[in-house]
Amino acid sequence: MRISDKLREKIEEQIATGELPPGCALDEAMLVEAHGVSRTPVREALIQLASDGLIEIRPRRGAVVASIGPARLIEMFEVMAELEAMCGRLAARRMTEDERSNLRAAYKACEVARAAQDTDSYFYCNEQFHAAIYAGSHNKFLCEQAFQLQRRLRPYRRLQLRVRKRMGVSLKEHKSILRFITAADADSAAIALREHVVVQGERFGDLLASLAELAPVATN
Repeated sequence: MRISDKLREKIEEQIATGELPPGCALDEAMLVEAHGVSRTPVREALIQLASDGLIEIRPRRGAVVASIGPARLIEMFEVMAELEAMCGRLAARRMTEDERSNLRAAYKACEVARAAQDTDSYFYCNEQFHAAIYAGSHNKFLCEQAFQLQRRLRPYRRLQLRVRKRMGVSLKEHKSILRFITAADADSAAIALREHVVVQGERFGDLLASLAELAPVATN
């Protein structure tokens, strides 16, 4: 893996965990010093992060972690929900037995993380669960679009797991999704995934409350 790719993943992870909150400035010189690399891979990493929509590069002001308004955020989750529903529908019809086994293993890993009340581990296991569904759709273009938007929403999907009881609810929803996909029930799988991902009602209010906690940090 190239140095710039490793650095991009590291910065992406810091954004996802809230270590680099929305509005945080990304100074090239500081990144060079912090990661012990030259300016070239830093610039390449920032360009890639900007293309993914995770940061914004502003003329004469440098790079900052992107901020999304509530209206835009709900629109993005709506699209993500539809992409996941499409993946689930196709996965229920097309998954091989090995791919179903991978999905079951990802669900079991989520169970372990939930039992340990480890939100970080659950977040990564959750990503593996969804990635298994994307792969099972056997539609490369759909997978590419789903992964691209997933990366863009990664910090916000992670914030959702901080909400009390959300991890347990998520696991129950995973159980239903797993059941429908392994039973080749395409329509039910699509509905379950759409409802699992879309953010509305109380869930949207909870997400906004979590975002508000980051606001003072983002304005420093």
